[in-house]
Amino acid sequence: MLGSIDCMHWEWINCPKAWHGQFGRGDKKYPTIMLEAVVSYDLWICHALFEVAGANNDLTVLNHSLLFDDLLDDIAPLVPFEVNGVTFEKGYYLADGIYPQWAAFVKSFTVARDERNAVFKRRQESARKDVERAFGVLQGRWHIIAQPVRAWIVNKLRRIMYTCIILHNMILKNQKFALSDIGDTYICPRANLARTWIERCEAQRKQAKELCDKQTHAKLQLNLIEHVWQQHLLND
Repeated sequence: MLGSIDCMHWEWINCPKAWHGQFGRGDKKYPTIMLEAVVSYDLWICHALFEVAGANNDLTVLNHSLLFDDLLDDIAPLVPFEVNGVTFEKGYYLADGIYPQWAAFVKSFTVARDERNAVFKRRQESARKDVERAFGVLQGRWHIIAQPVRAWIVNKLRRIMYTCIILHNMILKNQKFALSDIGDTYICPRANLARTWIERCEAQRKQAKELCDKQTHAKLQLNLIEHVWQQHLLND
């Protein structure tokens, strides 16, 4: 599990009238700008995307996101893992119900049909709260993003948000709260750069097909359900 993904709204009280259609939502009093973030269990924010015009929901932000660019370009490192005796080649993110049924996402259930699904639902939703906690910590530390923003310039808003995220990660590292080994960067051979344009397009098409594979999504979810259930029985 690579982290939990979700989005946060930042109300923009002084959004120009001409832009209300791009940043407005019916359930929000003011126009909002959305922050997409991937957070690990130690609240380290390893991915952030902010300020996308027209991004009124999580799926719109995901379509603009750079989260899977390395994977599509075939330069992301392989992270094989085994669940319930089945091997998978790519990591996954915990997500809520609005996200698509992709191989990279593991979601919960709206209604659990039996005890196994209920146990998995509780575990998945409990682990996914890391991203909500990270948003709460950000707003608690930096009150400027806890209240509707009054700036007029979009670039200023982007700099404020990214500055708060960078400072948040610096505090975690300085206080030794970051549990993961942040200092190490992965080394992946950029073999894709030596390919022809046609070969790179073919590799990207193949990776996109694997990323959006619903069968892999269902297979991973079923095996995780069984794995969590076995752990639940052992703990009881």
